[in-house]
Amino acid sequence: VQLVESGGGLVQPGGSLKLSCTGSGFTLSRYGMSWHRQVPGKERELVAAITGGLADADTDYLDSVKGRFTVSRDNNKKTAYLQMNSLKPSDTAVYYCNAKWLANNYWGQGTQVTVSS
Repeated sequence: VQLVESGGGLVQPGGSLKLSCTGSGFTLSRYGMSWHRQVPGKERELVAAITGGLADADTDYLDSVKGRFTVSRDNNKKTAYLQMNSLKPSDTAVYYCNAKWLANNYWGQGTQVTVSS
């Protein structure tokens, strides 16, 4: 089982990045997918989530990213995405992907996002 994130990097304030999270070794379509972020000295926080399964996906967002971030998924590509627009320095963190279904809970290795001029 593996989750691999990509797409992080350095961006100026107001810029955009799109993170990807690709899963292998499990049936990603069943899983709720979520993005979390962490900065040194602080707890990891949930940024965005999208439900799994056959029903239309529901999404949820941290208040501070609503209207700027969009979570989505492509089950055929076994990939979840986080589109981040209007980035702020306060969005700087390591971003982690999570896949969860029943008792199964998987994390990616994280990707650094730095918003700075």
